[in-house]
Amino acid sequence: MARTKNALKILEKVTGNNAAVKAGIAEARINLQVAQMIYDARTTAGLSQRQLADLVGSKQPVIARLEDADYEGHSLTMLQRIAAALKQRLEVRFVPQRRTAKRLQPA
Repeated sequence: MARTKNALKILEKVTGNNAAVKAGIAEARINLQVAQMIYDARTTAGLSQRQLADLVGSKQPVIARLEDADYEGHSLTMLQRIAAALKQRLEVRFVPQRRTAKRLQPA
């Protein structure tokens, strides 16, 4: 069997087809994306965590928690406050789940 460096393929091999594990990975991915989005927006604006906290009426440790990929308590209200403070708008959307691509059969 050929070796791969593709992290997703390695995870799939390790986790198998366990729905609970896949759901946990999907949730962790969302938390990471939200944390990274907050960090990127704040640093692009040239603000420290404390400065952003002051703008949204919070404390620096709250911003630090929001930027932590392990944090699961992101609230829509806080995300809207952060977006407004950074003169941005928050966009939340539902997208179809990815379907596994069917392999083309030879004609």
